[in-house]
Amino acid sequence: MTKNSEKSKIIVGISGGVDSSVAAMLLKEKGYDIEALFMKNWNDQTEDGECLWEDDVEDAMQVCDKLNIPLNTVDLSRDYWEKVFKNFLTEYKSGRTPNPDVLCNKEIKFKAFLEYAESLGAEKIATGHYACKNVEGDSIQLLKSIDDNKDQSYFLCCLSQNQLDKTLFPIGDLCKDKVRKLAKNAGLITHDKKDSTGICFIGEQPFRNFLSRFIKPERGLIKTIDGKSIGEHEGIFFYTLGQRQGLGIGGIKNAADAPWYVVRKNINENELIVAQDHDHPLLHNKNLTVLDINWISEKMPSLPFNCKAKCRYRQSDQKCIIEKNENNQFIVKFESSQRAVTPGQFIVFYDKNICLGGGIINSVY
Repeated sequence: MTKNSEKSKIIVGISGGVDSSVAAMLLKEKGYDIEALFMKNWNDQTEDGECLWEDDVEDAMQVCDKLNIPLNTVDLSRDYWEKVFKNFLTEYKSGRTPNPDVLCNKEIKFKAFLEYAESLGAEKIATGHYACKNVEGDSIQLLKSIDDNKDQSYFLCCLSQNQLDKTLFPIGDLCKDKVRKLAKNAGLITHDKKDSTGICFIGEQPFRNFLSRFIKPERGLIKTIDGKSIGEHEGIFFYTLGQRQGLGIGGIKNAADAPWYVVRKNINENELIVAQDHDHPLLHNKNLTVLDINWISEKMPSLPFNCKAKCRYRQSDQKCIIEKNENNQFIVKFESSQRAVTPGQFIVFYDKNICLGGGIINSVY
């Protein structure tokens, strides 16, 4: 028996994908006392009557059989509905564009899941997220993964010190191709499984079809920036700033033969405002306000504070300064103009490879 196997139990969140499979495998190889836990967050079916999670749990079972580790399951769909999905619907109804993955990590994967794992005797949990940790003094830092293309620190920006302390990220110091290679060499069924994309509870069905089941669409006018009506939209919450596809407009008299972009959403009038310039001034802002900032260190820096930030997952880090205005709101001022900053999304702050935390974009100006 190795030294690690004498430690208290670690429960790995197993999703049926390659990343969590390799996370479990690596911990098992190091001699830890490992169990796996599959969580079901959504009770729904596709139009063909298939459950969205059935294939994943089958893959998880085969991985755990291969690794010879116990597999537990837990139904967290009620928690997900109350703490994530209701917020998702409320934000869309208000015309904003939420990011449920960040809230899911905060409330489900690293809270409800963690609490259930502890009830099974776990000292810590482990996940297949591409992120790293570092202890600096009395604080635990959340670090970017070494794989810039897969780094998921953006989605972990709302974690607390306690949540980080009780979590391991076994693949954070690996690149994706290495993870797949390890899985293939170990004979894991998930080694070539396609990565999941988009919002987990929607699956492969069209986004508009899904959202229409919960929010009644109200058609409205599509207008140019000078107030000319050029079409109708199918429901203002279907669209996001900077969107080009799916507008259903073209061949407008006296207009250039160029694509149209959503540049503003007039919620009160149920109007979608569009323009034919990818870099239209209405799509660019240097300043925004932020709500509910979570500082991972649990210590707010002295303001004004210089750092870098990103307003969407795939964006490169941008220089900015964080201040407070006369209304005691957090404001972020970027050094350069940012395109299509979207209220409801998260802005996440960085100091080099350290994720400092993040908050919800409330408004741009």
